[in-house]
Amino acid sequence: MSDRHWIAAFLDAQAAERGAATNTQLAYARDLADFTDWLTGRGSSLTQAQKSDVEDYLVHCDAQGLAKSTRARRLSAIKQLYRFCFEEGFRADNPAVQISGPGRDKRLPKTLSTQEVDLLLDAAGVYGRSPSDRERNTCLMHLLYATGMRVSELVSLPLSSAKGDPRMLLIRGKGGKERMVPLSPPARAALRDWLKTRVSIEDTARAEGKPASAFLFPSRGKSGHLTRHAFYVLIKDLAVVGGVSPAKVTPHTLRHAFATHLLANGADLRAIQTFLGHADVSTTEIYTHVLEERLKELVLDHHPMARD
Repeated sequence: MSDRHWIAAFLDAQAAERGAATNTQLAYARDLADFTDWLTGRGSSLTQAQKSDVEDYLVHCDAQGLAKSTRARRLSAIKQLYRFCFEEGFRADNPAVQISGPGRDKRLPKTLSTQEVDLLLDAAGVYGRSPSDRERNTCLMHLLYATGMRVSELVSLPLSSAKGDPRMLLIRGKGGKERMVPLSPPARAALRDWLKTRVSIEDTARAEGKPASAFLFPSRGKSGHLTRHAFYVLIKDLAVVGGVSPAKVTPHTLRHAFATHLLANGADLRAIQTFLGHADVSTTEIYTHVLEERLKELVLDHHPMARD
């Protein structure tokens, strides 16, 4: 089997057995393609590569100035590929099994203050070419901040998940795992307003003989729903309108703001883990810097020896 067939078989197994999301499969494909191109450049291949080749590739990635997180992700893809090939009998050995990765930098996530989030929500209500655009933008922003969804989860929400004025929203996350997240009153109100407009738009489309969309935020593009890129551009525009630095604002910083603000107001870390859809609580623990700041304030404000 060629390198291309090995990678294709691996990606198929990831999708079928582990429920890997499309974005995850694309990331694996890009990382493995870079590795195989590098091997080809030195007259080798996935079938011939040895431990020293994998180690040399990591040195090559470091020399290119790639971040630790990128190098760790690429090694993870290589290790998973070779484990799969070994288990399937494509290779009699696993050249990557004993290689340690560079680790990941434990950087605090960029987030937004409650004032900055309020400015973005206000901007969503006034930005748009038409009233329906403004209602959609308001709904998008309120749902994102109220639930902490990933942007891919937000833009692909099915219409069926939002009908009936729900108090909880069913979200399908990575690997097809589902979770329930409560909606705040402002988010429910924004959702109700958008659904009314959404139904009106759908009725007009049906009258013109156009097919109905199954998505809450439909689009005429190939995917059938608003794309991640389109939402990324939208949120940057809202930052400009709201007077918030666009450099600070991404869909992911809204997700971080959701978690950070919940924790700062006393939410349990395990609950936040569930809301965010993290498989491991260690991923959620990066937000404990908020707890540390709150505990420091408690000591300085209330401990008798801290009073000066």
